[in-house]
Amino acid sequence: MKKYNVGIIGATGMVGQRFSLLLENHPWFNVVALAASPRSAGKSYEDAVGAKWAMTSPIPAAMKDMVVMDATADVNKIASMVDFVFCAVDMKKDEIKALEEMYAKAECPVVSNNSAHRGTPDVPMVVPEINPDHIEIIKAQRERLGTKRGFIAVKSNCSLQSYVPALHPLMAEFGVTKALVCTYQAISGAGKTFETMPEIVDNIIPFIGGEEEKSEQEPLKIWGKIEGDKIVNATTPSITAQCLRVPVSDGHTAAVFASFEKKPTKEQMLEAWKNFSGVPQELELPSAPKQFLNYFEEDNRPQAKLDRNLENGMAVSIGRLREDTQYDYKFVCLSHNTLRGAAGGAVLMAELLAAKGYFD
Repeated sequence: MKKYNVGIIGATGMVGQRFSLLLENHPWFNVVALAASPRSAGKSYEDAVGAKWAMTSPIPAAMKDMVVMDATADVNKIASMVDFVFCAVDMKKDEIKALEEMYAKAECPVVSNNSAHRGTPDVPMVVPEINPDHIEIIKAQRERLGTKRGFIAVKSNCSLQSYVPALHPLMAEFGVTKALVCTYQAISGAGKTFETMPEIVDNIIPFIGGEEEKSEQEPLKIWGKIEGDKIVNATTPSITAQCLRVPVSDGHTAAVFASFEKKPTKEQMLEAWKNFSGVPQELELPSAPKQFLNYFEEDNRPQAKLDRNLENGMAVSIGRLREDTQYDYKFVCLSHNTLRGAAGGAVLMAELLAAKGYFD
């Protein structure tokens, strides 16, 4: 695989920091540009991040002294330096939409962690193991944007990375009709640590703005189909969600209740999870987990502290599968929200796009 030069837009934020670590020794991607807001522009990456560095590993040595550029003012300069950019910015939705389109129209593909374009019908929202074929809509998107190389591809919300992968292998054979999901979400999902969010200590906050709508609607786009020049959402299953912020640093847990057209046995569900793999595993993409879905037999697993880093934080952990009195089955899932759920999932999507020739 050839090497690609990449930029990180929003490099000083928590997801941007995670990108910097994931890309530090990446076999295919080489970071040559870092960009953030005007207040960080012109400073070294180390100075721009300052005390906001929230990762347990230090700032990558090769990026420490890199001068941070202005994400908005330097679009053309950045586009001329890179093969594509990762984008994770903290701006208003319409500003993010405009910014990402500026990069795409400068013939610079954008792999985005932002939510702004998730609802755009010709922007693929990809979980690489589940709907890799959705990248084929890029051709239609390029026609709309009038670009040859430029496009936008987004990853889905971090909340649904715990339960959508677990439901997916059961869809074709057994037909999931409805699901109720309660998510227990880590503070890093809000870009916070215990130091910057003291109000979460000894507490649970029963509201995360916009999260429940995303958790209910975004899976339907992932399970949708390309029709002409757009992705048409699936109409089933019907999903209802409650999302709570809990005092955990990393790792989103989901309690899932599901009913089926054709109720599987417990053994059939365990078998479906164990045997499931996707295109990233077939292609042996660098960030792909070998075993995507992992079932724990112990009653007290999965636990965020013990299991979030499974397969470098790119696997999904499942446990406590049992029959339910209201739904057919219930179980618990866990994923690492800034790895599989954010930066790691975006890097895996970029690897898929690279392997399929979209950056050439």
